Amino acid sequence: MSIQIVNSLNRKKEELIPVKKGSINMYACGVTVYDKCHIGHARSLYVFDVICRHLKNRKYQVRFIRNITDVDDKIIAKANELNKPFAQVVSDNIGLYKKDVTNLKVNFADVEPRATENIPEMIAHIESLIAKGKAYESDGDVYFKVKGFAAYGKLSGQSTEKMLEGVRIGPDEKKKDPLDFCLWKKAKAGEPFWESPWGQGRPGWHIECSAMSMKYLNCETLDIHAGGRDLIFPHHENEIAQSEALTGKPFARYWIHHGLLKINGQKMAKSLGNFITLDEVLKRYSHNVLKLFYLQSHYSSEIDFSWEKMEEMKIAFGRIEMVVRKLEENFGPRALDPDQDEGMARITGYWEDFLVQMDDDFNTPKALSVLFDLIKTCNQLLESQDPLKGAKLSYALEVLLRISNALGFDFTTEEQVLSDELKALLEERAQARKARDFQRSDAIRDALKAQGIIVQDGKDGQTWIRA
Repeated sequence: MSIQIVNSLNRKKEELIPVKKGSINMYACGVTVYDKCHIGHARSLYVFDVICRHLKNRKYQVRFIRNITDVDDKIIAKANELNKPFAQVVSDNIGLYKKDVTNLKVNFADVEPRATENIPEMIAHIESLIAKGKAYESDGDVYFKVKGFAAYGKLSGQSTEKMLEGVRIGPDEKKKDPLDFCLWKKAKAGEPFWESPWGQGRPGWHIECSAMSMKYLNCETLDIHAGGRDLIFPHHENEIAQSEALTGKPFARYWIHHGLLKINGQKMAKSLGNFITLDEVLKRYSHNVLKLFYLQSHYSSEIDFSWEKMEEMKIAFGRIEMVVRKLEENFGPRALDPDQDEGMARITGYWEDFLVQMDDDFNTPKALSVLFDLIKTCNQLLESQDPLKGAKLSYALEVLLRISNALGFDFTTEEQVLSDELKALLEERAQARKARDFQRSDAIRDALKAQGIIVQDGKDGQTWIRA
């Protein structure tokens, strides 16, 4: 089955057909480094990591680029607010961003270019647009002629007439038309700047992504361009205009946009006091629990965060973890056999079922249902007298680990490493149960629980997870 994607460009589900057979060039808009990552940023990081993992599972060669915006009005404002040098604010927040990606345990993109490292390419892009009559300079600023690009509005579905209703030229702006957007900004006193044919200044936000995506993917038509739904207009609309006006080719075949994140039904905002950083969540829950929370909703859907939901996800992930631990300790994974008999095929077929659900516009809620069906089957087998129980559960563990890897789950985190003291208590408890000293066994169980270790017993012995 081919991969189907709901393309934001036409709002239709389409078969994924890349420009070059067998390979995918994908670009996602990254962070603007003026503050810590919040859980909305984390959703973006994770969603596109899962999509890349699935494309690779379907044997595509994937090249993924995600930019870092390190020059922007927000960064300048933050530097002034903190009374710190601009470069220090950038450096500090890039460090925090890299720490967040590492702690979330998602893959970094193949290249994560910084805007300030690619100023010459942006200047060249702007010069070419001016030469083509698609942009103009005005007292050190450069603007793109929106009405000179007939397809403007095709991504957002807005007409230029509708856009004009909410746009006016401010008293200090030098553009010829209210819809024209800035490609290059003349530097103000005290702001960072670069030399250009139009004087000292810095690039506009939109031109950064056009220049860096085409440079690092080495193409003029991307297979997939991804980002948050809030970027459709004006950011992605402007990217299309300034890119296609330059090349005369489609900028991207497929546009993927993830839904936004709310907190208890409200938009997340510092002014509302509900701004939650990734670091804050990961101090209370594992990255696995947060990922499971994201997976419950389709990537394109809005998602509502609450601490109550995180508690539910913690319990749900505990079910997965407990089964994986039982199988690892008692059976071990067995490579899937294409010539397996019908009884084994039912177990290993869960992997293909998972892939089929992911093929359908990366439908993680349905893919998760496959995972939990497998968990249920494993629990039934663990309590059964099936003569093929061991072989089936070994196959099941292999499938569980494959699915878990596809979703970025990790069962070997530092938090699962036990101290020698806790290992000794678990061993002592196992021996007590073997000797049918249930009073001692229960006492050790309670002592372990007090230290955050939950123990469960089954026919195949005891297993544990962190509380």
